[in-house]
Amino acid sequence: MELELIKKSILEIRGKKVMLDMDLAKIYEVETRALKQAVRRNLDRFPEDFMFQLTKEEWSNLTSQFVISSWGGHRHPPFAFTEQGVAMMSSLLKSKKAIQMNIAIMRAFVKIRQWALTYQELSDKLSDLEKLHNQKFNDIDQVLKYLLQKDYSSKQQANRENLGYKK
Repeated sequence: MELELIKKSILEIRGKKVMLDMDLAKIYEVETRALKQAVRRNLDRFPEDFMFQLTKEEWSNLTSQFVISSWGGHRHPPFAFTEQGVAMMSSLLKSKKAIQMNIAIMRAFVKIRQWALTYQELSDKLSDLEKLHNQKFNDIDQVLKYLLQKDYSSKQQANRENLGYKK
């Protein structure tokens, strides 16, 4: 369950896989302001390839995509942490929960990277076969596209909020 929650929290912003400060705070079970305060006190540990603050446009775009309420909550756009930034966070947050969750987050990033590599390897092999046989394998191409679309659809379905009674 933790892994699924973490995978849902990983976004792609500026071409990088990142997690937002509010999601990390929820996972680490600390307040967002406490997490941000710890980061601000240690800014030298977080160069731009470890962490960056979203622009107002990026934040506005995200809030409209995820239908996040515009009233209350955030006065400033959130911080986005790359995989290295999340790893660096472990040196700031020392609780047992933070350590356990940091390990789970690292595993989620690795799984995403492995999946991307596997797909790329399949795509490369298909391209090599097409060149070798001088023809396009439309059936295989369609199957790969179907599998990717199916995976995307199932993720979208899992992200939907349940309606009705909640236990």
